[in-house]
Amino acid sequence: MNTENTEVTEQQIAELVRRFYDNAAADDRLKAIFAGAIHDWDDHHRVVENFWSRTLLGTDRYQGSPYPVHTRLPLQIEHFDIWLTYFRQTAREVLPVEAADRAIARAEHMAESFKVGMFFDYKPATTTSCAKPGD
Repeated sequence: MNTENTEVTEQQIAELVRRFYDNAAADDRLKAIFAGAIHDWDDHHRVVENFWSRTLLGTDRYQGSPYPVHTRLPLQIEHFDIWLTYFRQTAREVLPVEAADRAIARAEHMAESFKVGMFFDYKPATTTSCAKPGD
C-alpha cells in the first residue's frame, strides 16, 4: 500500500481497476456475470477508471449512472458482498489510506443502494455507522 503519498493518482486508479477486475473476474461465483456482460475489457476498464477518476479526483471524465447498467445483470444479493470483499482488499493495497477509505465508502454506499433498488425484499442495515469493526 502506498502510504507516503496522500493524493491519489490516475495511475493508482488504473491499477485499482485492473487489479480488482483481475481478481473478481477469476472468482467462480462472479466469472459468468463478467463473461456475459463484458466483451471489451479495455473499454470496460476505461469506463470504470473514468468513474473512479470522477469520484476520487473530481474530474468530469464519467457522465451517467452505473445503476441502470447493473440492473440488467443477473446479479444475486450475495454477489455484492463478494464484489465488495475484492474491492476493499484491492483499494487498501493500491490507494493511499485516505483515498482507499473514500473509495470503499463510495463502493459500500453504491452496493447498499443497488441492493435496495434491485431486491425488493432486501432490508438495509438500520445503522449508518461507518466505523470499522473493532473501533
